[in-house]
Amino acid sequence: MGYDLHITRKENWFDATPGFSLEDWFGYVESDPELRHDGFAEAALNGRDVLRVERKGLCVWTAYSGGERGNDVCWLAWSESDNIDVKNPDPEIRRKMWSIAERLGAKVQGDDGEFYGPDGEPIADVTSTPGSESPAVKRPWWRFWQ
Repeated sequence: MGYDLHITRKENWFDATPGFSLEDWFGYVESDPELRHDGFAEAALNGRDVLRVERKGLCVWTAYSGGERGNDVCWLAWSESDNIDVKNPDPEIRRKMWSIAERLGAKVQGDDGEFYGPDGEPIADVTSTPGSESPAVKRPWWRFWQ
């Protein structure tokens, strides 16, 4: 299990309205020299076994630094819900997702509905609350105590 971020053209990533077709995604991947469509992802499980997932639209970001451990891989996956999804993206990946979204006329949205900006951080949703003099800042649930 993990937390997904979605590149979406929809009002909300989970809406049933059309978003990206597989052809849209392939067209973008062809134009971005840092992305490669492999159609599969592999991960070593215990040194002997390999987990392999095959899916059309599954691409690897070849310019990714590898994260904190230096050996991680970034996969971006087109989903049948017409979004581009990434599981547990770090700030570097979130910034790349934003640049992709910018070129595609889309946005980056998390599972809980929050949006992300060019710095890879959530965008504060400033709203007024009844009876308050200052606006309240909505935060994702995992930042409630910050």
